[in-house]
Amino acid sequence: MAEPDPRTLEALGLAEAPREHPLSYPGARPEESVLLDGDRLLPLTRRVYEDRVPVLAVGSNACPAQLRHKMAQSGVSGTIPMVRTRVLGLGVGVSAHVSVMGYVSASPFHAPGAVGELFLTWLDAEQLAVVDASEGVPVAEGAYDRAWLSASDVRIELDSGELLPGAHVYVNRRGVLHNGSGTPRPHLGERPLLASLLAGSARLRELFGETPEEFCARARGEAALCALGTRLFASEGLTITSGLERYA
Repeated sequence: MAEPDPRTLEALGLAEAPREHPLSYPGARPEESVLLDGDRLLPLTRRVYEDRVPVLAVGSNACPAQLRHKMAQSGVSGTIPMVRTRVLGLGVGVSAHVSVMGYVSASPFHAPGAVGELFLTWLDAEQLAVVDASEGVPVAEGAYDRAWLSASDVRIELDSGELLPGAHVYVNRRGVLHNGSGTPRPHLGERPLLASLLAGSARLRELFGETPEEFCARARGEAALCALGTRLFASEGLTITSGLERYA
């Protein structure tokens, strides 16, 4: 009997997609640069792919299981290079919208001087169209625009030491949530985020329940309710601009 492949997402403990388990958002990600090949993670032989489009993964697009889910659902190739990247000039905040996937997602904001690690995904044309659609780019009511950030605005250094001239990133059209003092709130994980948001808004509790579990269960697949939650963020003064709108 053949031994199980140790390179599968299941074997590596990376098989849970936030689209199926909202409280796991943004999902588990690899510890190093990898080639996602369907349900396996393989070594990368290079870091730059001139025939593909570089896209910074701020939230769950850095989770291999999430990418696998999106590509499989659309019948598109699931072979995607994922490169660990050091980024100067971006912060990871909280989107000012409630996703029909059942979570409140992450979104970047302009943060001069900030340094963080993100994954860079190299997408072919079909894969880019799938991810664009999943982020709502093609429709007016969608949550995100795709923006190009050049090296003059954001420094993007691959784990090989190579510098990119720029990359795409998804910017929330409604801005990001602030922390109470006008500064973007960091996304530190779905469960603590939802617990804090619910604790701070009686109206949000009326709509989505008392616990993170209730929030995800009520929001999932309910577009009208999610739209109400999104409008509530704005009406309660919780949203600010990300500072990246001009790039979109």
